[in-house]
Amino acid sequence: MKPIKVILVDDHTLVRAGIRSLIQNISGVEVIAEANNGRDAIRLIDELIPDLVLLDIAMPELNGLEVISRISKDNTDTKIIILSMHTNEEYVVQALKSGAAGYLLKDSAPNELEIAVNAVMRGETYLSPAISKHVVDNYLRRISEVSAEKEKGPDIFKQLTSRQREILQLIAEGNSTKEIANKLNVSIKTVETHRMQLMDRIGIHDVAGLVRYAIRMGIITVKMPDN
Repeated sequence: MKPIKVILVDDHTLVRAGIRSLIQNISGVEVIAEANNGRDAIRLIDELIPDLVLLDIAMPELNGLEVISRISKDNTDTKIIILSMHTNEEYVVQALKSGAAGYLLKDSAPNELEIAVNAVMRGETYLSPAISKHVVDNYLRRISEVSAEKEKGPDIFKQLTSRQREILQLIAEGNSTKEIANKLNVSIKTVETHRMQLMDRIGIHDVAGLVRYAIRMGIITVKMPDN
């Protein structure tokens, strides 16, 4: 039987090293590549077509949720398990809606990683037990509410193009227009046009407001300082 090919994506080197060590103890599973940001993750996934991606949510430039939305269209056989410190239902909801097959907390017991991998590769959805029942119940309730809301009117966030969401994240992370243009290899004028269209669409016309909106939508997260 061919081994399960895994790509690790996390912007913390020690976290990746710890997860790699745990995976080495799981029979029939091997790490074939690592990435420390969303852009490299997409490139590696497209090139290597792994069976499974262990993906952090909070990463610079391109967050985990955006990575999922981009790769799930072209890599339908690749399973994704989100790695996160957040038990907040908003993160769980968005991860599952984006296409993740599992949501694993980073402070889980070591053996839980193997359980999660096996469950997801069997085609199941895996959630860490620490994500309490009320979160799952609320998720199901919210799915119902979202379906009802769709009948009333469009979801503004979902109307944003992939490029607009990308620029929203880069703005919220504090990048200047010139820095964004360099990262995306486009002109400053193009970035300004996208930013203007983005602001008009969501009705927010200041950077502070964009940052708050990005946090609320899960585009970026506020990282707590290390102790």
